[in-house]
Amino acid sequence: MSSQNTDPAAAASTAALKGSEAGGSADRGSVTKRLQQELMTLMMSGDKGISAFPESDNLFKWIGTVDGAVETVYEGLRYKLSLEFPSGYPYKAPRVKFVTPCFHPNVDEQGFICLDILKDKWSAQYDVRSILLSIQSLLGEPNNDSPLNVAAAELWDNQEEGRYRAASQAGTQKKGFSII
Repeated sequence: MSSQNTDPAAAASTAALKGSEAGGSADRGSVTKRLQQELMTLMMSGDKGISAFPESDNLFKWIGTVDGAVETVYEGLRYKLSLEFPSGYPYKAPRVKFVTPCFHPNVDEQGFICLDILKDKWSAQYDVRSILLSIQSLLGEPNNDSPLNVAAAELWDNQEEGRYRAASQAGTQKKGFSII
């Protein structure tokens, strides 16, 4: 059963129970509590185009989705992400990567993301919601000065070709382009 077909509150309770059984330490318990709060905040936020839930019953591994922002080459595309939270969260950044292939200047072929808030600019004030919103923003506003994907960076000024490549890699059909 997919996480989209489960009751999010029940999923959070089950995941918290499993998380606390597995760790037992005070640190793991505080991370579990933080992640439960973030799940509820995200569910109540009403933000369009982003979502995330624990993967099965593991509160330390989530599956997220980010919709491409309106009026970008990613408009109409939905990307699946994996989020893995370390035991030192929120003082250590989670490991976030695209599961759905994403042709983007700041995403490499393995799905890893070059985003400052996931690296050297990480702060315990960030949460899952802010991470997903930042990734959604990054889709439309890449940092071409430090690309992970040079081919995508070189095509950024050619929006039509970029739109085609983004749709091709995401495995969908987009705005009249047929995908081979």
